[in-house]
Amino acid sequence: MPRAEMPAELEKIYGRLGFADTISGRNQADRFLMGLLRAFADAVLLGAGTLRATPGHHWTPDHIYPDMASAFAELRMTLGRKPRPRLVLLTASGNVEVSHAAVIGGATVVTTASGAARLRQRLPDSCDVIEIGESGLLDLSRAVEELRGRGYEAILTEGGPHVMGELLARRLLDEAFVTISPVVAGRSDESRLGMVAGVEFLPGREVWSKLLSVRRHGDFLFLRYDLRSSASP
Repeated sequence: MPRAEMPAELEKIYGRLGFADTISGRNQADRFLMGLLRAFADAVLLGAGTLRATPGHHWTPDHIYPDMASAFAELRMTLGRKPRPRLVLLTASGNVEVSHAAVIGGATVVTTASGAARLRQRLPDSCDVIEIGESGLLDLSRAVEELRGRGYEAILTEGGPHVMGELLARRLLDEAFVTISPVVAGRSDESRLGMVAGVEFLPGREVWSKLLSVRRHGDFLFLRYDLRSSASP
């Protein structure tokens, strides 16, 4: 997200996992920050799995922090943004929950030719489709290029660990906003996804980040990292 002067050239930001509300305890400072990040974004990028796991959610500033809705709207107008960031969904297969409220409100679906065929006649008129490739995995580099070509310069990703891993692997992630919560989360036999999945970095591959800022609110820490120059410290 933005630096101190909050410039508009942000390209990618770290998003939250499906259990974020449980971990944060719906902390208001955390939700405000998420609303602020969305307020700066031209588009919010996530996978279709995150959409299915979050029924009833809208990826807008006012949805996550309604108390600041008017201030967020004023900020977007000042920045020359549209009233709401565009929801962008990634799906190679075209398996999209078309009845989801956020999809009905309007979304751009990035998919393959086979995925587009599956979605034909199913998506609401408020949606559009970007086709990339015939089938298989989506090329996120091409996806970002297509989105930038449509004027989406500032793209916030809230896409979960597999999307995060792919963005990191292709060096498409500019900055990461990470909240450290004081709650202790444990595991028994249940597997739980982390921040990155589907891509292995260490020990053969390293992704370093530079800490840009730390803010504290009560027992929560809000960290901001620069990922644009991945070099060893």
